[in-house]
Amino acid sequence: MSEQNQITQDPRPFVKMHGLGNDFVIIDGREDRFDLSADGARFVANRHRGVGCDQVITLWPSETGDVFMRIQNADGSEVGACGNATRCVAHLMLQEFGQDDVVIETLAGLLKASRDGHQVKVDMGKPQLDWDRIPLAREMDTTSVELVVGGLGNPVTVNMGNPHAIFFVDSVDGIDLAELGPQIETHELFPERVNVSIVEKRGPGDLRLRVWERGAGITQACGSAACAAVVAASLRGFVDRKAAIELDGGILQMAWNADDHVMMTGDISYVFAGHVFAPFNLEGPDDREKD
Repeated sequence: MSEQNQITQDPRPFVKMHGLGNDFVIIDGREDRFDLSADGARFVANRHRGVGCDQVITLWPSETGDVFMRIQNADGSEVGACGNATRCVAHLMLQEFGQDDVVIETLAGLLKASRDGHQVKVDMGKPQLDWDRIPLAREMDTTSVELVVGGLGNPVTVNMGNPHAIFFVDSVDGIDLAELGPQIETHELFPERVNVSIVEKRGPGDLRLRVWERGAGITQACGSAACAAVVAASLRGFVDRKAAIELDGGILQMAWNADDHVMMTGDISYVFAGHVFAPFNLEGPDDREKD
């Protein structure tokens, strides 16, 4: 679609928010149930010609929760979960409904969120550890995966609504994540691609995390990666099921509870609101197949 055609589209209101620098354009489609095309998502996410963000979030009506949250990466691909986006959307819904907690429906399932002081806490659900739920291309031990790329090897793989490979390193600053991230993301072992995390152990309950996010590249923060990291570190015996995880954009408080649910608590921030012109397809959520 040409720029001339784009500006003939009706403008859509949006709000831009971020969770620790992981930024989102959030568009409310609950009333007219519109669907943003992959081209439209790429346009909105473009930091030079669009608004600019890591993910574009579209809100739809939900029959099982308070709202359905659709997540599209900057490259237009769709994913099932995003922890930082969930906290941002939860904040909006808590404000709108005046409730103590909300339930957000995603392709990965229902996520319950609540206020925790000035922060937002989200129950990100149970981690999936079976090889075919990650998924991997073949059966193997997901707590010690047979993979070496560059200076990275022996990751733990976890699915938190999307697939993650977590590598433990002596120093995250010593790893060229921009070089190795895309190689691992698209490795043949991961048929649906994978999010790539490098984790540095700093002390009891203290982890440093950097993330190459599939479809977005290096991000300031990734909530589902932090969930996967606390699970992986617990399985390796590096933490006792809880940790303060420092990402490039700030700190998330993580806990893998005894009921197997992973809890994430952290800050959210508004950036600005406005209107955007983009290619939109008018098909509602009932016309789409959900996993």
